Amino acid sequence: MEIKILGMGCPKCKMLEETTRKALQELGINAEIEKVQDIEKIMEYNVMFTPGLVVNGEVKVAGKVPSKEEIKKIIQECKEQAG
Repeated sequence: MEIKILGMGCPKCKMLEETTRKALQELGINAEIEKVQDIEKIMEYNVMFTPGLVVNGEVKVAGKVPSKEEIKKIIQECKEQAG
């Protein structure tokens, strides 16, 4: 599972990373989280507002920090789709 946090390092970006790590831990999923801070790379995802959460190459959230439960749901759905 490929997870990326899009953002320039603002408090919300850090919060999204921390919450995503907690969600992964609770789900027992070992995944690497890549932080994407280059504005040009962020724009490649058509994300205009950060933070952004990208799972398996697909933008799942942009411009807000979802709850841990929302993140867990997103991760579980992506895991099921991946097989």
